Amino acid sequence: MKSFRGEVAVITGAASGMGRELALQLADEGAKLSLCDYDPAGLEETAELARARGAEVHTKVVNVGEREQLLAYADDVVAHYGTVNLLFNNAGIAHHEPVETTSFKDYDRVMDIDFWGVVNGTKAFLPHLIASGDAHIINTSSLFGLLGVGGQSAYNAAKFAVRGFTESLRIEMLASDHNVGVTCVHPGGIKTAIARNATVAEGKNQAASAEMFDKYLARTEADDAARVILNGVKKNRGRVLIGADAKIIDVLVRVGGSAYQRVNALVDSQLNKRL
Repeated sequence: MKSFRGEVAVITGAASGMGRELALQLADEGAKLSLCDYDPAGLEETAELARARGAEVHTKVVNVGEREQLLAYADDVVAHYGTVNLLFNNAGIAHHEPVETTSFKDYDRVMDIDFWGVVNGTKAFLPHLIASGDAHIINTSSLFGLLGVGGQSAYNAAKFAVRGFTESLRIEMLASDHNVGVTCVHPGGIKTAIARNATVAEGKNQAASAEMFDKYLARTEADDAARVILNGVKKNRGRVLIGADAKIIDVLVRVGGSAYQRVNALVDSQLNKRL
């Protein structure tokens, strides 16, 4: 897929961050958009920004963790546009807390959005993507889908699962006669609202945690991240690493194996003292 002009693109988590930037850049390239998010105000703002750039935009408020909602959304999109060419499973949430105290409810909540949201979206739209004859699925994993981080077991589990699911799906599509590309995206620290919206362990300072992320880790602008993703789609890359941090970590984990875990443990102990 060398051009997005006239293609129908579905984006989950479109109310802000990378989802919004993907929508705006696809609008600039002439794509038709269907945007969904759980935040109706943010979703409508993105839609208006995209319409101002000349795009045709369809929207729906959807919780991607609710399978029936996504199945109904897929039907709505096809009824509206007649086809689907691009699916960006981008919606995500975060939770920071040790395994010892993380509740089953928090694990369920993160997995429902970050992992099952990807599976639900893929399963709901895959028949339509195959039928289009020219399609691509883009699933957002994370830097945390490349290495484990203390206090991030729920997010790590979901993002590692997205990586495994997406790589398996890509192999299946490559082995088939379907003209469906598949890309797994691993963003490093991106300047979005995910850290500010994240939940943390009881008694921990959520504002301080978000401030630390924004100050020291969020090095890549959301529009730059979106640009890298779209370029990766045009080149049909199986994996897209976003930011120098993701690229460096990927190499270190490949070369050093499990040795990184002791380093992370030292970093984690210092961070816990500050939060």
